Amino acid sequence: MRKTSMLCLAAILLAVPASAQTKLTGKVTCAKADPDYSIEVGDKPGHVVMARKQTCTEDWKIADLAVKTGQDVATGEMNGATGHDSGYHTATMENGDKYVVHFAGASTAAKDGTATFEGKWNFVSGTGKLKGIKGGGTYKGTGKADGSGDVAVEGEYTLPAAAPKKK
Repeated sequence: MRKTSMLCLAAILLAVPASAQTKLTGKVTCAKADPDYSIEVGDKPGHVVMARKQTCTEDWKIADLAVKTGQDVATGEMNGATGHDSGYHTATMENGDKYVVHFAGASTAAKDGTATFEGKWNFVSGTGKLKGIKGGGTYKGTGKADGSGDVAVEGEYTLPAAAPKKK
């Protein structure tokens, strides 16, 4: 009986951190990249290496904080109409706290300059209330011919438990 009670207690304690996950869904809208570099590799037509920086807005809250500003910095490679990219998204919250996300995915470009893309992301770091943030998810979006884009984001995050206040 005592062994069963200890196993039940252990199961409850292990389940508590998992219940602290918070779902995150929303939209990121990024302006035309500035700067936006593309360099032909030269081995075949349409093989290009790229680097870009974009200002973005987000429509969600984390830890009851709204995002004030966001920025993507990414590199990528295109081979004809298909490519892949990876980079970092840094968001500054309304109180000045920040979080950083790493993302990586694949893209397909159309002849009219538009594109579709999708991939995975995960939290890298956070400051202030977001220190120790963990989690990740997926994204899927469309790029416009002018270089701007809209991204649907889904995922989950957890924050470390607040330290108990000292008496």
